[in-house]
Amino acid sequence: MTYCVAIKLNAGLVFLSDSRTNAGLDQISTFRKMIVYEKPNDRFMVLLSAGNLSISQSVREILQVEQLKDTESGEPITIWNAKSMFDAARVLGAAIRHVYERDAAALKLAGVEFNVSLIFGGQIKGEGMRLFQVYSAGNFIEATLETPYFQVGESKYGKPVLDRVITPETPLDEAAKCALVSMDSTLKSNLSVGLPLDMVIYEANQFQTDKVVCIDENNPYFKMLHNSWGQKLREVFDSIEDPMWNGEQTAVPLMTQAGRSQPLKKISTPEEKLI
Repeated sequence: MTYCVAIKLNAGLVFLSDSRTNAGLDQISTFRKMIVYEKPNDRFMVLLSAGNLSISQSVREILQVEQLKDTESGEPITIWNAKSMFDAARVLGAAIRHVYERDAAALKLAGVEFNVSLIFGGQIKGEGMRLFQVYSAGNFIEATLETPYFQVGESKYGKPVLDRVITPETPLDEAAKCALVSMDSTLKSNLSVGLPLDMVIYEANQFQTDKVVCIDENNPYFKMLHNSWGQKLREVFDSIEDPMWNGEQTAVPLMTQAGRSQPLKKISTPEEKLI
């Protein structure tokens, strides 16, 4: 299992991934889930991967040479000459289908599902930033103003903070902090996600970045964030009044005499259970 998240903002893009893979409790390894494709002053793209490691690694290798034919000119399209991120995402989809055609039947015979989930985003000169989530069939969807982020892997633990904080107007540094909190929540609740983390921050229209960091257990900022987030959550939790059940004085009662619901029927004998 893994956890990857990417966020598209007006100011830029945030990418974050963990690096844990496992095939059982005694087979835990570290593999990078992020790869950066950069041609300064022309294009900047990042790929995040989750799912079967052998499949995702094959897709990443084939993506370097995969081609599509331009429907108008007949010229080959690769991620390095694509004129739009949409076309680059099409090339990625073709790479996934290439691996499927080559390996899916053999994997099925071995009882292995063809499972890969990818996030692909960036910017090509001449258009704005774009972010896609790509599925095992090679099809994809694009991030919108209403849905400015994508997650793959173990996503449920880190989703609530993203929903509460992230909008297209969120500043890059704040979004980076939110992504790290999302990852920390996932690390806390699921042992199949683990350090080190890889993070890339891309500013719009730069076509390159120097904000690339690998975060391990000794990173001072992540240690501070982990401790502070847990402490602040506890403080907020403790500041909320406990529920009151019997009309005690409270600013916001959970149950009042006027609003009392109909009591549940209690089952206490075998005869009643059969009714």
